[in-house]
Amino acid sequence: QGISPDELKDELPERQPRYPSHIYQHDDGRVSYPLCFIFSSPVGCKPEQQMMYAGSKNKLVQTAELTKVFEIRNTEDLTEEWLREKLGFFH
Repeated sequence: QGISPDELKDELPERQPRYPSHIYQHDDGRVSYPLCFIFSSPVGCKPEQQMMYAGSKNKLVQTAELTKVFEIRNTEDLTEEWLREKLGFFH
C-alpha cells in the first residue's frame, strides 16, 4: 500500500515468481477495490518454482475471491501505464 507500480517492480526478484498485490489509486483519488493481484513469473525462473506458484495461483484467486488478476513474465513490464491499460478492461 502506498507504493507505485514502478516502485513495486523494483521490489520484485528478477528470477523468482511472486504474488504481489496492489491497491490502485486513480488520479482523482478513488481507490480500486478489490486489489489488483499480479502473478509475476519471470522468464528464467526455476521450473519447479514456476509450477509451484502457477499451481497454487488459482486456489488463491478463488479463496480470496479476486477479480482483477494479471500476469507478467518480465518485471520491467510492471508500470503505471501497463496497470492502467489492464484496469481499463473493467470500466
